[in-house]
Amino acid sequence: MKNIQIVIYTFTLITLFACGKNKQIQNQYAAKPYPVVTVQEKTVTGYMSYPASIQGRVNNDVRAKISGYIKEVLIDEGQAVKKGQILFRLETNALSETAAAAQSGISVADANIKAAEAAVNAAQVEVNRLMPLVQKNIVSKVLLETAQANLQSAISKLEQAKSAKVQAQATYLNATANVAYSIIRSPIDGVVGKLPLRVGSLVGPSDQISLTTVSETDEVYAYFSMNESEYLDFLSETAGYTVAEKLKNIPPVTLILANNKEYEEKGKVKAVTGQIDPQTGSILFRASFSNKRKLLSNGNSGTIKIPKQYQNILVVPEASTFEQQGIVHVFKVDKDTTNSIIIKVIDRVNNMAIVSEGVQKGDTIIASGVNGLKTGTKVIPKPINFDSLINAIKPIF
Repeated sequence: MKNIQIVIYTFTLITLFACGKNKQIQNQYAAKPYPVVTVQEKTVTGYMSYPASIQGRVNNDVRAKISGYIKEVLIDEGQAVKKGQILFRLETNALSETAAAAQSGISVADANIKAAEAAVNAAQVEVNRLMPLVQKNIVSKVLLETAQANLQSAISKLEQAKSAKVQAQATYLNATANVAYSIIRSPIDGVVGKLPLRVGSLVGPSDQISLTTVSETDEVYAYFSMNESEYLDFLSETAGYTVAEKLKNIPPVTLILANNKEYEEKGKVKAVTGQIDPQTGSILFRASFSNKRKLLSNGNSGTIKIPKQYQNILVVPEASTFEQQGIVHVFKVDKDTTNSIIIKVIDRVNNMAIVSEGVQKGDTIIASGVNGLKTGTKVIPKPINFDSLINAIKPIF
């Protein structure tokens, strides 16, 4: 009797355990609620982004025209200067001595000219005196010929003295110009760049390093490149017959600075180089930005964002997408069953994936939480608002 009770008790436990396990298995495969949205058709603005380098509209390297030691540095880095303002002074002792010697040379040349002119006058008087005497056969013709030869010699020496004065004047002008070149002025209105050389440094016109750079930055240029494929897309997709017309039709562009903040002014793409660089396979564009507040400097970096308008295009939430081996999928919901669908994403904008193939407007897809789902999974669809989902996702930087 006791053995029979033990068997009955054991059988009851086994039955209860089996029932619990079956119930657990059933719960495991039971449909679970999932948020769903419908595929939308919207007009959105995407952006094409390109790394950019910033330069002043005009950048003038300041160099010494003569060799000499820097005597004074009259400006500082980042200082605003005016055209003609003195930036540097070079030591001029030797130059001043050369100029003084050249001026003395002019005085000597003047004295030589006066002496030569006196000699010409004396020789001319002698010729004039002998000519009537020769005509009357009072004196020999040889004396007249000798006097005429002396006159020509005096005239030749006068011309040499005048040439010497011209040369002395040129030497003096060159010497005074060199003295003037010792004062180095700003070639334009602008902002002073780096000052790599200080007082006492020997500088000259053949130096590889400039004294400084003065940049005119009321307007700055942002240079960026497109590869050949992107450039061909630009030519085919942008309105206009010529490249110049296409550039005019590019909408205002945005500059994102190195701190990920947007620059306050919009820019305009105004120029593109005429050929593909064979070294890089890219072509260079130039966008212009106003810089009245001098917030941008020569040498800044950033990112150019060119807006691209998508009219009435299919979009899905980015949270709905997942990738497998580089292929993008979403889970489409047919009644209460999921089905993995391959989609072609052409851009991603504001937490949305812009889709060209794979789904249609009005299709129901899993909105989020797609990790772990499989094709054929039973779900309980819980519709949510598309825009609310998109706006709830905050970017992470």
